Amino acid sequence: MDLERRELPDAAGRAVRALADEIAVTVGPGPAIATTLSDPDLLHHIDTRYLELPEAVHRAMRPPATDAGVTVVGRLPLRDDELGHTPLDWRQAAVWAGDAERRSASYALDITMLLLARCAGEPFGWQGQQGGRLVNNIVPSPGHEHEQSGASSTALLSPHSEDAFHPLRANLLMLGCLRNPDDVGTTVSSVRRVELTAAQRERLSRRELPILPDISYGTDFPTDPAPPVATLGAEGEQLTLRFDPEYTPRDGADPEFRSAYDHLAAELERVCITAALAPGELLLVDNDVVVHGRVPFTPRYNGTDRWLKRVNIRLPQRRRGAAEAAESGYGQRVVAPFRMIRGNRR
Repeated sequence: MDLERRELPDAAGRAVRALADEIAVTVGPGPAIATTLSDPDLLHHIDTRYLELPEAVHRAMRPPATDAGVTVVGRLPLRDDELGHTPLDWRQAAVWAGDAERRSASYALDITMLLLARCAGEPFGWQGQQGGRLVNNIVPSPGHEHEQSGASSTALLSPHSEDAFHPLRANLLMLGCLRNPDDVGTTVSSVRRVELTAAQRERLSRRELPILPDISYGTDFPTDPAPPVATLGAEGEQLTLRFDPEYTPRDGADPEFRSAYDHLAAELERVCITAALAPGELLLVDNDVVVHGRVPFTPRYNGTDRWLKRVNIRLPQRRRGAAEAAESGYGQRVVAPFRMIRGNRR
């Protein structure tokens, strides 16, 4: 099944990088700014100046337009020698981005990601994930090889909806590739391509089991009872999905539910597409429709490993089911400065 692909004209790609570089010089890569990227001056520049980008950029950043629910956008101009070493974890990545002496393009590329994400919707982060940073760094990290998280490597990262546990999870997920020397594939599967019986759809549409936060949020969560959520939803006549089997305690479910859930998992595997991103390419994932994962790979830990940047994006025009509004999200809070900016303009 072919992926939808959109090509950025060379001039448009250069315009994005040039504007990001200009903002990076204007605001400066100070450690405090680079740590979270929530500096008001930086956000003001991004929120006002993304409108200067060519129309081709705005068209490319529209949500995926096919039932596959994913789009590859290519490609931003990017040289490997401007990146510096791949960091060993997200903390090191944040520190290095704020270190002007390292002469790395990471800070300007963070701004690039935010400009592109702002063309699509409202970028946001999580207080409990990567220190509230608006642009996450996805790199293999020593000691985390077998986790079900973005820091893993040698283990298969199972297909999942991003932050499925939370009612304010992203509508759109953007992955930007900086380095991928081994052509490591990101797996994507759309619920709109699976085959389910009417009975299976009905069973999976009930609020049956909770989805717990993944390990990247730690383990210290409120002790309130975990709310059950529905695996399947609907947007008009189209199916939507909320799925994370590694963090869904299914032992308490009845055989009918487990059978329907296992069939859905098998169908998502059947329709799976693998996208091996090249440096400068972006992957847009409709998080209401698609689950994503990653094939295993062997990390080097020598500064040349795979390096992605990830941004969560809210699409203000989308509304989820009212039942989700009562969920606590296990106490996890969003960092949503662009929503505050929009509110101040009204």
